[in-house]
Amino acid sequence: MGKTGTVLLGMVLLAACIGASKPELSKQQVYRISDGSHASLSELAPQLKQNRIVIVGEHHSNAEHHRAQVRVVETLVAAGARVAIGLEMFRSDSQQDLDRWVSGDLQAVDFEKIYYDNWTFPWEKYRVIFDYAREQQVPLVGLNVSREITAQVARKGFKSLSDEQRGKLADVTCLVDKDYEEYIRNAFGAHAHGKMNFTYFCEAQLVWDSIMAVNAIDYLKDHPDTIMVLLTGVGHARKGAIPRQISSRSTLPHLVFLPEVAGSITLETLTADDADYLLKFGNH
Repeated sequence: MGKTGTVLLGMVLLAACIGASKPELSKQQVYRISDGSHASLSELAPQLKQNRIVIVGEHHSNAEHHRAQVRVVETLVAAGARVAIGLEMFRSDSQQDLDRWVSGDLQAVDFEKIYYDNWTFPWEKYRVIFDYAREQQVPLVGLNVSREITAQVARKGFKSLSDEQRGKLADVTCLVDKDYEEYIRNAFGAHAHGKMNFTYFCEAQLVWDSIMAVNAIDYLKDHPDTIMVLLTGVGHARKGAIPRQISSRSTLPHLVFLPEVAGSITLETLTADDADYLLKFGNH
């Protein structure tokens, strides 16, 4: 083979490798919870574009869930939408660092330190999200408050916060629907060890739900042509959590994806009151 042929073959192989490494949107199967029908993400793109907030739940330590979250963002970008990624994992006061990362002004080793100042789960589990945002210039938006504030609420209640600590939150009380209360009680049983007040624990959960909703709404007011894909744990993603807080504060259309988790998050265990779509994994 001549030099030209070798070069062309190398280009073809490189293109094949790049194509193979890129997630295939058509391979991500999605089930509509209301009726059990299924489709690919790309087939759902027109419906996704009708929303201003698309909430995609996760188990924090599950890398497959994070790859699926990126596929949701990719689907909207491929459909021509202007997209921002909202993050439970970052405080709003870290926004400048997120902007510097997307713009290329921070090295990965430096950004990783900032990441761990905000979040405790392994960087490598989440890196696919942050690398995609940087490569595609998709804005990242920090939505959360400091862990110190939620820890204080869990110990002493929302009323213990100063006006400065409350920030954008006028009031938070443990008023939730039955299903969400049951979810919070299960989490309380796993964390409290008999030493915490359930009402305060519930208020801490709602502080996270509320502030993420408020910050997402505020961002979208300033960016009226943008759809936010909001990434958060499955507890906050359920309709009784962040979506409820969004609905109580705005008329922004939104929908919820939850990831399939064998034995706990399935078509059989969910209803349309929990989420709109289930992200399916594996061959089962």
